Amino acid sequence: MERTEKALAAADGKGETAGRCVFLDYLRVVACLMVVMIHCCEPYYIGDEGRCQVASAADAFWVAMVEMVCRSCVPLFVMTSAYLLFPVRGSTGDFFRRRLTRVGLPYVLWCGYYSLVYGSPLHRILFNFPDAGGHLWFVPMLLGLYVLMPLLSPWAERVGERELRGWILVWLATTLLPFARKLSVVLFGEPGFGVVPQLWGEAPWNPFGTFHYVSGFVGYVLLGLYFRRFARALSLRETLKRALPLLCAGSAGMAFGFYFRFGGRFPFDAPYACTVDFELTLEYCSTFVALAVVGWFMVFRTFAGAGRLYRRLVLPLSKASYGTYLVHMTILLTLLPHFKAHLPTPVAIVSLGLTTFAAASLVSLAGRRVPRVGAWLFG
Repeated sequence: MERTEKALAAADGKGETAGRCVFLDYLRVVACLMVVMIHCCEPYYIGDEGRCQVASAADAFWVAMVEMVCRSCVPLFVMTSAYLLFPVRGSTGDFFRRRLTRVGLPYVLWCGYYSLVYGSPLHRILFNFPDAGGHLWFVPMLLGLYVLMPLLSPWAERVGERELRGWILVWLATTLLPFARKLSVVLFGEPGFGVVPQLWGEAPWNPFGTFHYVSGFVGYVLLGLYFRRFARALSLRETLKRALPLLCAGSAGMAFGFYFRFGGRFPFDAPYACTVDFELTLEYCSTFVALAVVGWFMVFRTFAGAGRLYRRLVLPLSKASYGTYLVHMTILLTLLPHFKAHLPTPVAIVSLGLTTFAAASLVSLAGRRVPRVGAWLFG
């Protein structure tokens, strides 16, 4: 998921060295660790058959703490891709070929791996990711954004700052949609199991409502474009003055919105629909997550150090991050029973996350060294 086009070498902005955006390498490594940490949390509130199962108030608290710090991970990856790739330069065919080779092919191969190893029907990957590879949902979404990028690139080349801000504000308004859906349930009742509350033109026969085409992860593409073209470099002090309120507001909303939904009822056990409902404030395209994402991105833009630590650790881990993401779940599932059975919740989550991240990174780093096959498997 990295960009190697020569045009990047001439790009301006703080932290860009030898054709790379240094701060994005730091961001990519941390965001990958965040992904792993989120998946280490899930066994403490998602039980058998996806049921919402929380053993104690302490477990709910620690899950909320980790989630509020790490939930920005997926949008940060989307912003990274947009910052580097959007607007698209060169031919559309070449752009798609690169994305399918580096992102699509490893995804398909790992879908096959998770299907065969964990017993998911192999034919399922014709339509979706395998059950055991739930983390792979991210790749089809990202590929969908790649399809949009060439289409929107002529507009992105000429859009002014004021107009782009306007579209971002429209998108930010759509991050309230999860809460509007919840309000519609409160006011008008449940629409029925498995049916999403409909808003503004949506219906069981039409999922494409008024804000369908300006909502979702496309907003993070616009944010990546904005930071690339218009956001001026700030000092660390100026950055923190602007970013900390966003991080605090976003993090508080995520954590409190999750923890207090349990109403102090522990141990807690409810059907799968409750698991989805309790993640209301944690949805990647909801308001609190969006605020935190912008704050995190502003902070990472101040990372400009390209010394020995960067060259020997951060840069290799960044290049291997896609492979780390693809492989980490099989390592996590292997280690999870040992950590969960013998360690307190916060220690188990953090130690399992760090161990999984380190092991998956080593596998990805080693695998990428294998000629050709390494690129097929790890991007």
